[in-house]
Amino acid sequence: MDEDSKIKKIEEEIHKTPYNKATSHHIGKLKAKISKLKEDSLKRSGSGTKGKGFHVKKSGDSTAVLVGFPSVGKSTLLNELTNAESKVGAYQFTTLDIIPGIMEYKGAKIQIFDIPGIITGAAGGKGRGKEVLSVSRTADLILIVLDVFNPSHLNVIIKEIKDIGIRPNETPPDVTIRKKRVGGISVSSTLKLTHLNEQTIKSILNEYGIHSGDVLIRDDINVDQFIDAIEGNRTYIPTMVLLNKVDLVDESYLQEIKKTLPSCIPISADKNQNIEYLKKRIFQELGLMRTYLKPQGRKTDLEDPLIVKKGSTVIDIAEKLHREFVKNFRHAKVWGTSVKFPGQKVGPEHVLEDKDILRIILKK
Repeated sequence: MDEDSKIKKIEEEIHKTPYNKATSHHIGKLKAKISKLKEDSLKRSGSGTKGKGFHVKKSGDSTAVLVGFPSVGKSTLLNELTNAESKVGAYQFTTLDIIPGIMEYKGAKIQIFDIPGIITGAAGGKGRGKEVLSVSRTADLILIVLDVFNPSHLNVIIKEIKDIGIRPNETPPDVTIRKKRVGGISVSSTLKLTHLNEQTIKSILNEYGIHSGDVLIRDDINVDQFIDAIEGNRTYIPTMVLLNKVDLVDESYLQEIKKTLPSCIPISADKNQNIEYLKKRIFQELGLMRTYLKPQGRKTDLEDPLIVKKGSTVIDIAEKLHREFVKNFRHAKVWGTSVKFPGQKVGPEHVLEDKDILRIILKK
């Protein structure tokens, strides 16, 4: 029996098993079995893939990837957002390779990839889906593109990217597992767990061959999140949902869709509708900000900002510029909203804000 058949059989057993306190540990163990089977399948796929793969060279300040079914308008959207020239056609599987483009916004250069349209079962290998979706695991942002006439495809896409090990719009569970040789399993938590109990935790750990160790949980997590913590190889990526081709429907139809997809962004790539707003949201979701450098004795370069992540410190900027800036760092001066007065002297751990002006003073 192959992995897909085994997974399907276990999923059927989970579906038939009523969930309650008495069965929670059994369901947890079954879910752990499924997770292990999927991971084994992914590892074999990664090491034994034949033929041409998808090799992507990253550049720019951040990367985003367009994910969706064939013919939802990803290629047209890429052309509107960037300087790419992705082939566009009114038939399926137009994009046969990964097409990169650079979106320039507020001085940032954001690389956006148009990947081949996925199909149901992509994470299981259909349509070279594992290779295609693996590109998404290295991105800083996922843009799910839906056809306005098929919004239900979102559930399928979410399942596929989760099956490849991505956790869209989630944060890593705060769980520490310290294995021991003897002594059994000891479980402690900093808050009341409403989705897990000690028996379930021990059943899942035993499935992974962990029979002794200390477990500390600081989140009210569920079974799936605990399994993710054990696996330790999930990627947590911010994700936006784009509803394309809205120029083809009326407002009442759109409002109905928004009831089930309230956070989606309606766009029309073909008519360039809401594209500027989308660029703004991409910049915000990536958590980017601009920092302007003021070399000693020279004017501030306001034309070419240094793009960094929000929350960056002065020493983070120094590391980005050159390791000598870190080695010989003395102090810095900052002009902007992060300081009380212009030109304030700050230390290496000072947190900068958007559009701050920075001068780094080095030891002589």
